[in-house]
Amino acid sequence: MRERWLTPSVIVKELDKYIIGQDDAKRAVAIALRNRWRRQKLPAKLRDEVAPKNIIMIGPTGIGKTEIARRLAQLAQAPFIKVEASKYTEVGYVGRDVESMVRDLTNIAVHTVRTEMMRQVREKAEKLAEERILDILLPLPSSQMGASQGENEEEKKRKERANKTRERLREKLRNKELEDRLIEIRATDKFTPMIEVFTSSGIEQLGMNFQDLFGDMLPRRPRERKLPLREARQIILEEEAQKLIDRDKVIEEAIRRTENSGIIFIDEIDKLVGGGAERADVSREGVQRDLLPIVEGTTVATRYGTVKTDHILFIAAGTFHTSSPSDLIPELQGRFPIRVELKRLTQKDFERILVEPKNALVKQYQALMKTEGINLVFEEDAIREIAYLASLVNERTEDIGARRLHTVIEKLLEDLSFRAPYMKEKSFTVTADYVKEKLKDIVESEDLSRYIL
Repeated sequence: MRERWLTPSVIVKELDKYIIGQDDAKRAVAIALRNRWRRQKLPAKLRDEVAPKNIIMIGPTGIGKTEIARRLAQLAQAPFIKVEASKYTEVGYVGRDVESMVRDLTNIAVHTVRTEMMRQVREKAEKLAEERILDILLPLPSSQMGASQGENEEEKKRKERANKTRERLREKLRNKELEDRLIEIRATDKFTPMIEVFTSSGIEQLGMNFQDLFGDMLPRRPRERKLPLREARQIILEEEAQKLIDRDKVIEEAIRRTENSGIIFIDEIDKLVGGGAERADVSREGVQRDLLPIVEGTTVATRYGTVKTDHILFIAAGTFHTSSPSDLIPELQGRFPIRVELKRLTQKDFERILVEPKNALVKQYQALMKTEGINLVFEEDAIREIAYLASLVNERTEDIGARRLHTVIEKLLEDLSFRAPYMKEKSFTVTADYVKEKLKDIVESEDLSRYIL
C-alpha cells in the first residue's frame, strides 16, 4: 500500500482522471482508504480494534460504482476482487459459498506478490536462463564440467575452442540472431487432478484441499518440447525466476496484504433482498447470514493458509430500485456504516465522459483508427449531439448510464470501422450532422432504440 502522499485529496484527484462526477462517493472511498493507512500507524493493541468502515454505494447501473472501487484498489496497490452477490448460495445448496470470495482474493494477492518478486530477480534469472540455453545449443565437454588436473595440451586447446564457440553463440543470442532456431527443452508440468466432493460445507473447499494434497504428492513431470528459441527463453526464464524466489515469503506477504489491504467489491447486493416466496426459493436471506461473519471478521481456510477478514474493506453496491439498504438484515446493515447515493448522469456528464478521462471513449476510438492510418476528429457539436442522444435513449428506455455511450458511438462508427482498411482518405471528421444522419431513424423509433441501442 502506498504511503503518506496518498491523502484523501490526492485520491480524489486521481479518481477524477477516470470518473466524472460522483464527488460524494469519491470522498467516502478516499477517507476509507486513508483510514487504513492511519490504522497501520497505531499501536498494535489499538490497531486490532479499529475496524474498516465498509461502504454501500446506491445508484443505477453504469454511473461509476465499480470503476470507483477498481481504480481505488489500483491506487492503493491492494488486492482487489469484484464479485456478484447473486452468484452465491446459502450453505447446503449447490453453488458458490461466500467464503470463496476470500479464497479468490488471496489467490490474486499471491499471484501479484509472486510477479513482483520474480520481477526483482529477473536480471539474475536472465543470466541463468542464458547459461541454460547455451548448454542446450552447445553442451560443454565432460572434461570441462569439473576441475581436471593434469590436463594435456590437446585437452586445453579443445577447451579453449569450446569456450570461444560458446562466447560467439552468446553474442548471437544477445543480438537475437537465433530467435527462430528450434531447440528442445525439458519443461516441468504439474498434473493436478480435478476433484469435487459434495458435502454440507459446499463443493469448493474439499475439492480445493484434495487438489492441493495430490498436487504436492504427485511428482513433477518433465516433458520434452521443441520450440523456437524466443518461446523457449520465456519458459526457461520463468522456471529460473521461480527457483530464485522463496515460496514461503510470497505466501506470507500475500496473506499480510490480503488481511490488511484487501478490498472486496460486492455488486448487486440489492439482489439479496427479496420478498415472500421469492426469498425462500433462492435463499437470499440465508446468503446474507452467511455473508455476515465474513464482513464482521472471521478466519477463512485457503490453500495458502488461514486468512482473517477482520480488516478487509468491503464495498457493496446495488441499484436498490425496488428495495433499500434498510431491507437487508439488521446485522449486515450495521457492518456497512457508510452509505453513499450516486447521482444519475446528465447530458453534461456524458459530454465530459466522452473526452475528459484518460481512457475516454473518443480517445480510444481515435487510437483504434490510428492503427489504420486514419486521423479521426470529433467536432464539439458532434460530442454534444452524441451525449444528447445517449441521454435521450436512456430516458426513453432502460437507464444504463454511461454504458449507453458505448452502444451509441459503436453504432455511429460502425460504417467507418468496416471501411477503414480500404479508405484512401487519411482523415475523417465526425460532425453533428453526421451523428444525426447515422442515428436519426434509430433514435426516433423507440422500438429500434430498445433493440439496437
